[in-house]
Amino acid sequence: MSDSTPKSKAARFVTWGLHTYWRFSRGMTLGVRAVVLDGQNRVFLIRHTYVPGWHLPGGGVETGEAALDALTRELREEACISIDKPPVLAGVFFNHRSSRRDHVLVYVIRNFSVLEEKKPDREIAEAGFFPLDQLPEGTTAATRQRLAEILEGQPPSTTW
Repeated sequence: MSDSTPKSKAARFVTWGLHTYWRFSRGMTLGVRAVVLDGQNRVFLIRHTYVPGWHLPGGGVETGEAALDALTRELREEACISIDKPPVLAGVFFNHRSSRRDHVLVYVIRNFSVLEEKKPDREIAEAGFFPLDQLPEGTTAATRQRLAEILEGQPPSTTW
């Protein structure tokens, strides 16, 4: 039994060392976005106070946070929406416009609860559900592309 303890500590040390090395040599940032679709064929979009355009709700995954936890947190903060059933991962996209290290996970959510109406705040200027055939002016190209891939069967892109 005493032989397994040093191996376990050694294995943990090596794992820690490798992860530390990878963080600095191959560091990557990760974000999540949600395609929230209701029963009336509408999608939930947000308009930020600090960047132009209408976007899918979402944000960054914090250190030590699971992607689904980040998605849950961001939907509550930006949309006042809670997820009722597990979302479906629609794709992973390289967001080269943000940085050379950024990736975005896009999830489709069809089972959710609206906790309350999202009111404007410091981060979100406007938010709401929009018919898929009447997206607001200024809906970003990336948002339109993700919707086309998910709902119209267009081939998925690898980039945001």
